Amino acid sequence: MKYKPITAVWEITMACNMRCKHCGSSCKEPLPDELSTEEAVKLARDIGDLGLKWITLSGGEPLVRRDWPIIAQELTDNGVIPNMITNGWLFNEEILKNAEKADIGTMAISLDGLKETHDYMRMNGSYDRIMNAFELMQDSNVTAGAITTIHNKNINELEEIKNILIDRGVKLWQMQIGLPMGNFVNHPEMIIKPEDVNKVIDFAHDSLNEDIIIFPADCIGYYNLKELEVRRKAYPDEYDVKWKGCTAGKRSFGVLHNGEILGCTSIRDREYIEGSIRETPLREIWENENNFSWSRSIDKSKLGGLCNECIYGQICLGGCPNTRLTMNGTIYSENNYCSYVVAMKGALKWLNDINEFDTLKNMAVNFTSAGDYQVAGMILDKSLSINPDDTELLSYQGFVSFMLGNYEKSKIANEKALSIAPDDAYINKGMGLSLSKLGKLDEGMNYLNKAMDLANENYLDPYYDTAVTLIEYGKYSDALQVIKKATDKYPQFEPTARSLKDMIRGIKQ
Repeated sequence: MKYKPITAVWEITMACNMRCKHCGSSCKEPLPDELSTEEAVKLARDIGDLGLKWITLSGGEPLVRRDWPIIAQELTDNGVIPNMITNGWLFNEEILKNAEKADIGTMAISLDGLKETHDYMRMNGSYDRIMNAFELMQDSNVTAGAITTIHNKNINELEEIKNILIDRGVKLWQMQIGLPMGNFVNHPEMIIKPEDVNKVIDFAHDSLNEDIIIFPADCIGYYNLKELEVRRKAYPDEYDVKWKGCTAGKRSFGVLHNGEILGCTSIRDREYIEGSIRETPLREIWENENNFSWSRSIDKSKLGGLCNECIYGQICLGGCPNTRLTMNGTIYSENNYCSYVVAMKGALKWLNDINEFDTLKNMAVNFTSAGDYQVAGMILDKSLSINPDDTELLSYQGFVSFMLGNYEKSKIANEKALSIAPDDAYINKGMGLSLSKLGKLDEGMNYLNKAMDLANENYLDPYYDTAVTLIEYGKYSDALQVIKKATDKYPQFEPTARSLKDMIRGIKQ
């Protein structure tokens, strides 16, 4: 199985006893096509057979579905840890006993502010019931968690909310951004601004030493150093905690109330439905290589705006696709709510005030030399808009774009530079490397061979880069010929030759 699912979210009902202003699913009454108990039990077995480690039962309000203990128990019996998200209104000692009996792992209750704010968003009396639920769980085997959807009414209440949660023994707290979907479409005034994401990250970072673990949801990040520290505390057993792209259809999926399967329950338009367990077995839906293509086949080149040129783009893949969809209308747009994008847009504002070409050129060289390729790329774009035929800057743009993974842009810059300086070894090498990264090795080798011919004892990089390129393509014999050619002509290349040969041996082993 190419993609191994480890978790899922299952909306076991669309019924809800609240009408929350920010409900993304606009839940009200139970729908007539909801799975029967028998169907739900079979699905629980199939979920276990698929090898999931845990699953989150949600809704609607899952506790209004009377057979939820049966579903949870079946999941447990099939090796899957069931967690639950509830609004807490119905939570009492009987619910807690059923949760303990079914081995519910975490019971996460939605808390959306201090009492006045929370009850405004949900229902009068809701806050007090939640506090009672937290107190009931303090001495139980069920882990108490909280989930807060952040909006303009509660973003300045986070510190007080944190203290309340700690006082009631809550150890896990997930934060997520309120997005314009479902009922929240009617409340645009409550949606936070992109730069407010950093307030949330700063708050979580300032709380690292507190007796509570804050989990930034998939819509909060990315590539902010403070955020990475927060994630390290949240995921202490993971070596690499940085955001590595949405897991929908890769390591997770969603189940709707009627058994329809999709990558994420937040992205629920019909075009994202991959099948129904009433028509196709769950495993068959998951293993169909044509399903979840919007997530499984996405790459950086399909993204827009700064995400398309971001140095982290191919890893991050634009952050949360639902943020991009709800904020901009397409999953392929720039993610305005990315902390890194916010920082880069701040740099662009600063750059707008600088218009002197020589100043810009010096800045471009300095930022490139410092390895700050993202900002260097923006400076180069502006510099070349003033003087588009500056060969040095074009070669820098070719290099910087290559380092950012923007190989087409690198090719275009090198192509233009070569029209001015066709016998420049560095530019020929850059052109060859960018073409090779674009899958055009034969064409790229023409330029790399020319770069090697133009090399001299003070500039042997073309030999090294050509050998590495051939190794990446699995052409080890050709790489060894390049290495031999370099050492025969330039004995000082021998140490580099040894490291390249070691690289080949390591790959072959």
